[in-house]
Parts: sequence; C-alpha cells; structure tokens
Amino acid sequence: MTFSNITVFMPSVLTLIGIPGLEAVQRWIGIPFCAMYLTAMVGNSLLLTIIKSEPSLHEPMYVFLGMLAATDIALASSIIPKMLGVFWFHVPEIYFDSCLLQMCLIHTFQGIESGILLAMALDRYVAICYPLRYVTIFTHQLVTQIHSVAVLRAVIFVAPSLLLINCRFQFYHTTVISHCYCEHMAIVKLAAGDVQVNKIYGLFVAFTVAGFDLTFIALSYIHIFITVFRLPQKEARFKAFNTCIAHICVFLQFYLLAFFSFFTHRFGSHIPPYIHILFSTMYLLVPPFLNPLVYGVKTKQIRIHVIKIFSS
Repeated sequence: MTFSNITVFMPSVLTLIGIPGLEAVQRWIGIPFCAMYLTAMVGNSLLLTIIKSEPSLHEPMYVFLGMLAATDIALASSIIPKMLGVFWFHVPEIYFDSCLLQMCLIHTFQGIESGILLAMALDRYVAICYPLRYVTIFTHQLVTQIHSVAVLRAVIFVAPSLLLINCRFQFYHTTVISHCYCEHMAIVKLAAGDVQVNKIYGLFVAFTVAGFDLTFIALSYIHIFITVFRLPQKEARFKAFNTCIAHICVFLQFYLLAFFSFFTHRFGSHIPPYIHILFSTMYLLVPPFLNPLVYGVKTKQIRIHVIKIFSS
C-alpha cells in the first residue's frame, strides 16, 4: 500500500476494496462464500432448534454446542453480508464507526468461540475422567456462568483495541482498506502515527487467549486419552473415545486454521496479499460452515433428530 503526504482527520467513511489483485473475479469468489454462509446459517439454526426442542439434549454437552452454534451464526453474519455487498453490488463504503463495530464483533465472537471450545473440552474431561461427579460439577448454573465468563473475557480483551484506535489515531494516510472486511491490523495500517502499540496489543491478545485455551484443551485431552486407554473393556474405550471425535475435529479446524492464517500473515511477506486475505476469510468462515456438519455426522443423538426432521 502506498501513502500520500496528505492526511485525513477522523474520516467518517472508509472504503473496502475487497481482495486486492482479484477485483475482476470477486463476483465469482462471492458465490462459494455465499454458499458456505447459507449452509452455516441453516446448519447452525437447525442445531439450535433441535437442542432447544428436545428435552433429552438439555445436557451441558449439547448446551455448549448450542452456544457454539449461536456464536457461529453471529460471527458469519458479522462478515459475509457486507463482504457480498462489496463483491456483488459494488458498495464498498462503510462508516468509520460501523467499521470499528464490525472489527470488535468479529474479534469478540472469535474470543467467545475459543472460550466455548475450552469449556467443551473441560466438559468431556470431567465426563470421562470423573463420571460419578459429572452431574454435581457441571450443573446448569455452572454452564451459564462459564458462558458469561467467556463473553466477558472476550469483551475485556477486545475493548482496549477499540479505545487505542479511537484515542491514539486521529489522522489517517488513506481511507481505503485493502481488505474485504474491517480487520484490526488493516485499520491500524491506515493511521498516520506510531502503530506499534496496537500491533503489540493485537499479538498479546491473540497469544494470550488462543495460547491459554489451547494449552488447557490439550491438557484435557491428554488426560482423557490416558483415562480411555486404561479402561479394561475395548467397547468402553471405543464409546468414550467416540464421544470426543466431533470435538477434536472442531478444535483442530478452528486452531489449525487460526495459526496457519496468523503465521502466513506474519511471516509470508513474499506471498501475494490476496492469499493472506483469502486465508484470513476462510479462517473466519470455515468453522461456522463445518461445525454443524461435523456434529450432525459424528454425534448420534443429533443425527437421529436430523433424520427425523427430514423424514417426517
């Protein structure tokens, strides 16, 4: 990105150019993104409907799954509508405040999703390693408290980035964002001033939240695997491990995509910008798209109720 010597004071409107280098084919790129978004909306809405309507699914494991589905709907809806407006309807303008709101929503829902994935791992850990104490530990009150903490934690970590942008940056080199949505660093790079504090804080949040959650998820599953392999009966081992397969798939797709996108962005300076943007967009959209498919296929109780719905 090249900057002029002219600076703009607190611009009211910014411009999203989409995917630099692929402007001519953006309308075609929007088709698979739209298909993934619609699938995510239908799949996650179906999960929520099934979990809410079936009393047998009002257990902590499925309540967490419902929370994950709601977060996925909110995350995808924060990105795709405006992105398709840029790709298909040539409406690249976005109000500065709306851009900051989109940035905050995206990163907040990412943080909430990471917290819910951690809660789901701890839920399976207690259910498999301490089955006799599971009911007394994972009460509905605890589930509600965990969700509240996940939301509050995400808001607390994201809010300072908004304050840093509003308080530190008043002049901007340009109002054109070389991205298809309002990503934190894409906004920071527009500013005329020292952006190191914002970059450092962004890295701190990413590594603190993801590092903390991933560490405890890994520890939980290490203990789960040790407990499962110590079970005397092969059938019991298979049943215990089978309850975790869907969770493991969801954890892997979320964190592997996150780290791949992060390291590609940080250390892939020779990679064209459109590759970075495509990867970062896929990282945000693939989990909401795949999560309901994974749980619909691998979770027997969910699969049974889905079949009932479509066969009735």
